[in-house]
Amino acid sequence: MPIRAAVDIGGTFTDVVAYDDSSGRLLLGKTLSTPQDLIDGVFGGLAATGLTPEELAFVIHGSTVVVNALIERKGARTALLTTSGFRDVYEIGRINRPDAFNLAFTKHQPLIPRDMIFEVPERMRADGSVATSLDEDATRVVARQLSRLGVDAVAVAFLHAYRNPVHEARVGEILRSELPGCYVTLSHEISREYREFERTSTVVANAFVGPLVSDYLSRLDRRLSNAGAEGTLAVMQSNGGVSDVVTASTQCVQMLESGPAGGVVGTIALCEALGMREAIAFDMGGTTAKSAVIRDLTFPVASDYFLGGYRTGLPLRIPCLDIVEVGTGGGSIAWLDAADGIHVGPESAGADPGPACYGRGGSAATITDAAVVLGHMAPTGRLAGELHIDGEAALSAVAGLAARLGLDARAAAAGIIAIGAAAMANSVRAVTTERGLDPRDFTLFAYGGNGPLHISLIARELSIRRVVIPPAPALFSAMGMLMADARLDVVQSGVITLDETSADVVEAAFTKLQAECAQRLGEGGVRFSGVEFVRAADMRYIGQEHTVTVPAPALLWDSSGLDDLKRAFDSAHEQRYSHSAPAESAQIVSLRVSAVGKLAKPDLAKLPSGAVAPVPRARVGSRPMVFSPGGEAFDVPVYARAELLAGNRITGPAAIEEPTSTTLLRPGDALEVDAFGNLLLEIGARP
Repeated sequence: MPIRAAVDIGGTFTDVVAYDDSSGRLLLGKTLSTPQDLIDGVFGGLAATGLTPEELAFVIHGSTVVVNALIERKGARTALLTTSGFRDVYEIGRINRPDAFNLAFTKHQPLIPRDMIFEVPERMRADGSVATSLDEDATRVVARQLSRLGVDAVAVAFLHAYRNPVHEARVGEILRSELPGCYVTLSHEISREYREFERTSTVVANAFVGPLVSDYLSRLDRRLSNAGAEGTLAVMQSNGGVSDVVTASTQCVQMLESGPAGGVVGTIALCEALGMREAIAFDMGGTTAKSAVIRDLTFPVASDYFLGGYRTGLPLRIPCLDIVEVGTGGGSIAWLDAADGIHVGPESAGADPGPACYGRGGSAATITDAAVVLGHMAPTGRLAGELHIDGEAALSAVAGLAARLGLDARAAAAGIIAIGAAAMANSVRAVTTERGLDPRDFTLFAYGGNGPLHISLIARELSIRRVVIPPAPALFSAMGMLMADARLDVVQSGVITLDETSADVVEAAFTKLQAECAQRLGEGGVRFSGVEFVRAADMRYIGQEHTVTVPAPALLWDSSGLDDLKRAFDSAHEQRYSHSAPAESAQIVSLRVSAVGKLAKPDLAKLPSGAVAPVPRARVGSRPMVFSPGGEAFDVPVYARAELLAGNRITGPAAIEEPTSTTLLRPGDALEVDAFGNLLLEIGARP
């Protein structure tokens, strides 16, 4: 049976979406994540869809295993080998001081201590020529020392290996012969970009999680195979594409944002169906909220990812969708500081025990508990994952916090919701206003289990008037994975001054990278129908330190190609920094090529058409709700989303319920159901 499935493991729930190519059926499954062994949650989600592993022809998997291991620093015992004289690069870093006058500032904390960093005699120049030959005898001495130390993983980052990796490659051979079974990762295999600290930080992170992730993926592949699955297992990457298990096991850091990347891919697919080209993707789950901005239907790719945030985080130099994340989700815990100031998050109740209303032993007040107290969620009933809502437990948790503030439970609950919404709005501002974009110019796509419930208040914070809620929003990231293509990115640093080169030289460099991309993509186990290439260049004006990434023309054979590239850079610089210098010469610092292998995708189902008013059976009742800290409760109609038809309109206040999520219309809001079953919200003015 030609069934393709996508599995997305989040901090609270594991989501599974399966598509039957022969019948067009979409099967949905949702279960609580299983932190003790995430693979149990994968099979629990598959069981919730009613499928057996034998029926699966293709499985795409996105997981939090990498980001959790890095954030919690629960990785392998790792050593780093580096060029003699550069042992302290990793610890010194960039010495960034984002808060220049903050006396309590703390710099990044390396994943491995200094006594696990070892020097190897060798040296490459910036042009790739050899300054000092590799001392192989000294390398073997270091390898045997690592064997005595019992290391599980070794990272190698040599100076200028991005231009000439021959020394790194030879050291890799020596390490694998001297340390059989040890996980060895070389910087040029992960990143071929300049900047020693960022490249070192990236390869160390890859080694730190490598044994854990490679074991996890091999166990998952084996369990699927033992259960009868004969299809291919593919892995969602942070760049918005999928790769084979072997590649993912050697380049583990590419899985950092695999789940959120699926949501961005799905948003782009919906934009194409709806005739939109600009959007903000907003994903609110149980633990975090993520935002990304989409312009001209292109992936918002960033070259650096900061683990733990820019201020004190470790940089990872990988092609990654430009997603900003805040630690605010449905399970975020509300707490009081020493001065009785109320905060929400970043600590989360997670999947175990979860919010108090889940009835699994949680006692701290969370955003979800506050929503139950206010009536935004039903105080009784069932959720996906066999959860039963316990309204009394939610009220007790919120009332305990409210008593310390001298407030009633409803006022405290409304305050928790408002604080959480303000924090989540900041994640949207981080990808819009902080980059010179006006969020009011975009349509906001809201998904995740909690996104539709809170998006009206968040949109009001941002003065956004247009919101789209896709079908099955709680599983939308998994759905987006089924919309993804196979993808492989190659980046090569090497400074080229435009005034001192020709178009054919740059074209030849791009062509070489394209050939490499196509070969490596084809060597993976994921089968695709055709390949498209996406080009970009990291550029700067002469004398500048940092670059701007610019989409490059498909061909650069004549001089006008370089002129087009220069004009594109001037425009991008103007948009990013509000100024440009068209008369100044520019440089290419790195060339980027992405090979995209086309995969089959589900068809978007359409709803039957209906009248403006929903059919009577669509309204399933009403319940009292509160919408502001000082407001009174009043009855609000509740509708079943499954009974809504294309063309139906509903005016707020109202709640639209489905098994995995609730969409809340506040007073002044309205929605219309489109032909694909999306809820198109018109957000009222902020009261």
